[in-house]
Amino acid sequence: MKDRHLAWRGSHNARDLGGLPVVGAGATARGAIVRSDSLQNLEARGWEEVEAYGVRTVIDLRNENEIGADVSPRPASIETVNIPLDVTEARDFWEAWGHGPQFATPLYYGPHLERFPERSAQVVRAIATAPPGGVVFHCQGGRDRAGQISMLVLALAGVEPEAIAADYALSDERLRPLYLSRGEEDEAPKIAAYLRDQGTTARDLIVELLDELDIEATLIGAGLEHGDVTALRRRLGVASG
Repeated sequence: MKDRHLAWRGSHNARDLGGLPVVGAGATARGAIVRSDSLQNLEARGWEEVEAYGVRTVIDLRNENEIGADVSPRPASIETVNIPLDVTEARDFWEAWGHGPQFATPLYYGPHLERFPERSAQVVRAIATAPPGGVVFHCQGGRDRAGQISMLVLALAGVEPEAIAADYALSDERLRPLYLSRGEEDEAPKIAAYLRDQGTTARDLIVELLDELDIEATLIGAGLEHGDVTALRRRLGVASG
């Protein structure tokens, strides 16, 4: 899966969601949907690379207070849409989940989908119905919020759960240089230790959630339409069954 990494100048954790095995047969199409860390730090060369890759829509999952000025101007051919995934105004939820290592893990995916399924449905619909061209969605580091949306998108496309979990794990190695460049401690070992203390792993949390939760029914019940699911699968080159 390492060949899916995209070395856009100024990004650290961008990768194509193509080339992943679909249950039954086949694989997701490349060049259609990309997950990433924040594109805010892209250099001019980085935006040229994004544009040359065929990307025409960027979906920013960050909260308003996380968004700053771009290092370099975005090409006019690329539209940016901001859909904050967190729902920070729900203070009771974030008092429990917004502090400590549990937020930097898939532990909160299930509770978030139970409490705010409409926000995930809105993001998935924006990806599915975006204009022709590639779509990038990103948060800050590209691991957790982007990981949740990646899980949903790939599950709707029929990607094997183990492959979805393996894709999530790739962020650990990709973010290490980012932490080093900032003089910060690599969070991955601390997060893994925390999950061990909880008797689980990131892989187990994702695979178990996908086994327990009907992703399509959950998002359809939250505003996603059946036509959106068909459009998403078509975008990823997966036949609707």
